Amino acid sequence: MIMPQLLLLHGAIGSKDQLKDLENILSSSYKVHSINFKGHGGSAFTADPFSIRSFAEEVITFLRSSNIDQINIFGYSMGGYVAMYLAKHYPGKINKVITLATKFSWNRAIAEKEIKMLNAEKIEGKIPSFAAALKERHLPQNWKLVLEKTIDLLTAMGENNPLQAEDYLTIHQPVLLMLGDRDKMVTLEETLAVYKGLPNAQLSIIPNTSHPVEVANTARLAFEISSFLDPANPVPATYLPQA
Repeated sequence: MIMPQLLLLHGAIGSKDQLKDLENILSSSYKVHSINFKGHGGSAFTADPFSIRSFAEEVITFLRSSNIDQINIFGYSMGGYVAMYLAKHYPGKINKVITLATKFSWNRAIAEKEIKMLNAEKIEGKIPSFAAALKERHLPQNWKLVLEKTIDLLTAMGENNPLQAEDYLTIHQPVLLMLGDRDKMVTLEETLAVYKGLPNAQLSIIPNTSHPVEVANTARLAFEISSFLDPANPVPATYLPQA
């Protein structure tokens, strides 16, 4: 039996290792892949700036090198945005898309607000444990450079959002938008706006869940993902969260 293909995409300043537990659960039913975007998780930087387009092109390069004609994608936060961009610009390559905690609404004010949280010096001074985690996550690369390039990415998105409202009308693949009910970075309003604009979408609000993927109930996410991809064959009941 050939397993369906599934690609996991991490968020901004993140790495594929953050999705390892999710991969372990889903690998019983799917051929699961994950990648580090350039500069993330120890992967090398390139001369190109960080951008949604360049990250999407990295995915296409991975699919071609892996001889994968079409794939399902789960994307957390920025990874979900990249997945949606791929569905728009490479529709033949993308089967179904699942996003979690993805911020779709971008303008200058929003970008400036998010950028304030990426100041390396302030992170070192106020949240040294987070600074240490970022340093470890991106070794041997410089975590501060990851932040700098991410600031440039968000600035560019604030100036020109890569996906406009009319773009979602042209995305016909099945899409599941997931949002934690306690997410303070992504609003329900912006998620609903995208949901209403997509021709073939579902919406799932995950209870007792804030933005960081580390605090999400991984078993619940795996169940939501697998139920969407194949409703008749969700992940084994042993993985379901306890009541």
